[in-house]
Amino acid sequence: MRFRLHKKNLLALLGVSFVVVTLLVSTRVLLVSDDDVIQGNPAVRPGDTAKFVFGSQAELTRSVYNANYKQCVLNADKFPGEPQLVLVVQVHNRPEYLRLLIRSLEKAAEVHSFLLIFSHDYFSEEINAIVQGITFCKVLQIYFPFSAQLYPAEFPGQDPRDCHRDMSKDSALKAGCLNAEHPDSYGHYREAFITQTKHHWWWKLHFVWERVQAMQGYSGFVIFLEEDNYILPDFFHFYKSMIAFRKSSCPDCDMLAMGNHNGLADFTRVSNKVLTAGWMSTKHNIGMAISREVYYKLMGCNVEFCTYDDYNWDWTLQHLSGGCISKPLKVLVAQGTRVLHTGDCGLHQKDNCRPEWASQKVEEGLQTAKDSLFPPALVLSGAEAVEHKAHMKNGGWGDVRDHSLCKNYAKL
Repeated sequence: MRFRLHKKNLLALLGVSFVVVTLLVSTRVLLVSDDDVIQGNPAVRPGDTAKFVFGSQAELTRSVYNANYKQCVLNADKFPGEPQLVLVVQVHNRPEYLRLLIRSLEKAAEVHSFLLIFSHDYFSEEINAIVQGITFCKVLQIYFPFSAQLYPAEFPGQDPRDCHRDMSKDSALKAGCLNAEHPDSYGHYREAFITQTKHHWWWKLHFVWERVQAMQGYSGFVIFLEEDNYILPDFFHFYKSMIAFRKSSCPDCDMLAMGNHNGLADFTRVSNKVLTAGWMSTKHNIGMAISREVYYKLMGCNVEFCTYDDYNWDWTLQHLSGGCISKPLKVLVAQGTRVLHTGDCGLHQKDNCRPEWASQKVEEGLQTAKDSLFPPALVLSGAEAVEHKAHMKNGGWGDVRDHSLCKNYAKL
């Protein structure tokens, strides 16, 4: 017996039973029949190396499903035992910045005790080769199964029958485009490349905590990074110091922020300093560490997260804090950042990407900061108000298809 649902049937069923179809398609990522394993099918035996085939759309899709089921942990034999820290990196398609991140990880103290989980929404031989070249710790790759790359001409990709972004609703209704009834709060229609990041972030959050076998029994925080981040050499030392400080001095701190957007200019002065604050998108979305307890709080707001009209996961999270999550999220913040942002291009800026400049800037900053790394103890330098921070939602997330798909990630 095999579980199959061809994606070509997805669109035809969207208007009839989208929730059920989405659930079935999602489940295809996770389910392989017992017969496949019992009979020794090498294509699905857990622990085997998951081979990626890029030759055709069907082969690529099959590779994604296989890899998410097998969950082959690279270097597991070299680094046995449970991980002391789990880092999850959301990866799109900026290989040069990804190389910088990996270079920084390799230089991190005690990195051999980490489990690195790379969550991909763009699939290429180059990016796979970069990640699979890591030899200094355990590595797991997971793959967002609703990437627009797998659905290039249908939802959740960009269907040619979708309404154009800037059409008026009247024009859209007259044209009969698929999502005419559902523009966002500002009258714009969905763009697949805009919505994908929030989809990926929410799917990843659920998949890591609920489906990653290597996470079973792990009781620590999970730190979320992106491909254009760069960690400092004392990253793990500082994480352990923050955990100890939280236990002794801030037991009601829900989250940790290992990074900030201030760079290294004032690092020597603030290297050993932390503060407490209410979680804010613009300040605490880099090097964010959450526990399983906070994950459950977020999943309790699944509907609110998935229907709030903002295409940014972090602004949506700020909306939940003090709203659906009645007590605003309190965060313990590293004032001397242990995570740098190297990306000079991204979702809205595609041109003039110069990762070599970012690398040079980081190296120069580290030269001035190196003597202030590995502080022996942390000092609380301030306590900001912990309260709900209202903001103007950004839109881009008005399509009910996005809402339904997003809500189903947590129902598997």
